[in-house]
Amino acid sequence: MTSKERVIVALSHEEPDRVPITASFTPEFASRLRQHLGLPPQDLNPHGGVVHDLEEALGLDIIQYSVGIANSYYASSEDVYVCEWGITWKQVEYETPFGRGRYTEIARYPLSQDENIASYVPPDPHREELYAPLQEVLKRYGKDYFILGVTVCTIFEGAWYLRGLERLLMDMVTDEEKANAILDIPFYFHLEAVKRLVMMGVDGIWLGDDVGTQRGMLIAPDLWRKYLKPRMAVICSELKRLNPDIFIAYHSDGNIEPIIEDLIEIGIDVLNPVQPKAMDPAALKRRYGTRLSFWGTIDEQETLPFGTPDTVRREVQERIRVMAPGGGFIIAPTHHVQLDTPLENFLAFLEAAKTYGVYPVWV
Repeated sequence: MTSKERVIVALSHEEPDRVPITASFTPEFASRLRQHLGLPPQDLNPHGGVVHDLEEALGLDIIQYSVGIANSYYASSEDVYVCEWGITWKQVEYETPFGRGRYTEIARYPLSQDENIASYVPPDPHREELYAPLQEVLKRYGKDYFILGVTVCTIFEGAWYLRGLERLLMDMVTDEEKANAILDIPFYFHLEAVKRLVMMGVDGIWLGDDVGTQRGMLIAPDLWRKYLKPRMAVICSELKRLNPDIFIAYHSDGNIEPIIEDLIEIGIDVLNPVQPKAMDPAALKRRYGTRLSFWGTIDEQETLPFGTPDTVRREVQERIRVMAPGGGFIIAPTHHVQLDTPLENFLAFLEAAKTYGVYPVWV
């Protein structure tokens, strides 16, 4: 099977030749992998360009192409920069046993002051330069790989990047009109973006917002249903109208089990990343496995960075044993692989996924 065929069969709740595999990386870890594999250096932007030789070399099955506010994370190498959304970002260095990395955090929210909301002009989602590289990606990889259009931080996260988390949460409780005005900014941008991605021919769309914590929902489920569910439902409906065969994935870290039935109801096909320290993958498979596919499940909090190759292999084997029967499973780390992850641990994940993931899997 090609990678495209493998993913489509799995997401159709059938068993392909092996469990599909994917992964994403922080720029620094991607650079380590490229050096290890003898690949030439590449632009460190992780959001999808034209050349995807790293995915090819690793034998991954999904190629991602990202549009939207999440691209602001690595929009510049400057210590402090302002992205096209008017958000001020700063680079913060951190140390690991394998070198020094940098992550971005928000230093200033453009809509933190009420008087800025009415006059705010968001970026134009119809600009050709946002989508021109995708034509080449589809031409080069579209026959053999599953091409995933990415617009994560779709509504809630995009809104609080503009407003500030505490202010937005207060708005959602005390000022519905203001909350809706701010939530609509990323919602309408990403709605137009995903429609364009689908019309160009991607195989799937990846939506989502982090609305879970380690132990439960970040916001009350009723607030999610009031503000976020209707907007996500519009996006899903539009995408299915444009292509009834499109697969739609929803991302949230943490424990979001109170809204999983809602996600299925509005047309979500795939849940990501199934963080095993927040939700039990086996329980989710038993309860929702005939109606929902799962993407992720390999622990990025402890196993990959702090385990050994053997503990990584054991976790991969167990996840495949539980999650793979009947299809509906893409195995992956539950986040970008970080610089603190030993290279041998990631390679053990990859080797084990290819070894144990061959159907019929051991059960």
